[in-house]
Amino acid sequence: MAFSSLSIERRGNSEQLRQDLSQLVDHLETMPHGSLVQLALETLLELATSDTDRLDWKILNGALLDMQRAIEVFYPYRHVRKIAIFGSARTPVDRPEYQAAMDFARCITSRGFMAITGAGSGIMAAANAGAGLERSFGLNIQLPFEQSSNPHIANDPKLVNFKYFFTRKLFFLRESDAVALFPGGFGTQDEAFECLTLTQTGKFGPAPIVLLDRVGGDYWQNWEAYHRNHLLSQGLISPDDLSLYCMTDRPNLACNYIANFYRVYHSSRYVGEQLVLRLRTPLTDRYLADLNRDFADILVRGQIEPSAALSAERNSPTIDLPRLVLVFNQKDFGRLHQLIHRINQFEPESEHLTHPEIK
Repeated sequence: MAFSSLSIERRGNSEQLRQDLSQLVDHLETMPHGSLVQLALETLLELATSDTDRLDWKILNGALLDMQRAIEVFYPYRHVRKIAIFGSARTPVDRPEYQAAMDFARCITSRGFMAITGAGSGIMAAANAGAGLERSFGLNIQLPFEQSSNPHIANDPKLVNFKYFFTRKLFFLRESDAVALFPGGFGTQDEAFECLTLTQTGKFGPAPIVLLDRVGGDYWQNWEAYHRNHLLSQGLISPDDLSLYCMTDRPNLACNYIANFYRVYHSSRYVGEQLVLRLRTPLTDRYLADLNRDFADILVRGQIEPSAALSAERNSPTIDLPRLVLVFNQKDFGRLHQLIHRINQFEPESEHLTHPEIK
């Protein structure tokens, strides 16, 4: 079943739109995600009959176009793990931070991951250069200054140009399985805090976050010292929140940290009130007993229990993976990260774990 494509050249053709909508509605029940498509159409209809002005519709249309482009670019690579790499656009080529970003991107992509950058200069250009064109994405933002696509990603089909920062940020984290942050200015700080806020509140991840610097650099150490002295000391963050990230000045250690996060742990989702942790190998009863002893504080009730795929996961490509099921309190995400790190320390007796970069 094929619908007429609403290309840029044909947008605004009301007769064609009428035909496409009629054909779409007729086939909603047979579409894989027809119920969600119907909800989206109903939302647009409600907006169309409410008190909205021209600017509202321009923002909505611009956001939808941003999302359409990004979805089309990323969809063919949906089963490959990716890492978002952030850092200053103003870092010169001769700075050690530039070389560190290049080395890190080369290291992590050599393990099968793909790199996503903001497509600009500085750290972003270094990361795209290190990753290579085949394993790079670029999410460019349209600005009147400073930001144009670097030559390592320019004109590539995996470059997406965004009108809005919020849609760009959405796809950075929507598509990423890990985050690496290098020294930068306001933009990098914004990205760091947003990643940590969304991780702390369960809106992103669980996923590894690495704060990387040049060898001997103290950018992130000073950053963390501020948080310890002014946030942690006043109870504004939890001590376990510091477990949400790792700091290092060695690209190879950062690569190991990210790859090891998916060594045994594969992915997670909620089914009702239950948090389902998918694993790449089952745990022994003894190891599971230790987890229940050490992480009982994050459970609302019951225990961490082994499980096969739940009925709600019957269409998941991970259906054959073993699971752990728990009623997580959805509050202590630093502790949840500690649990995942403990799971990844498990040593299976006979299974060889490979390809953590494949979802």
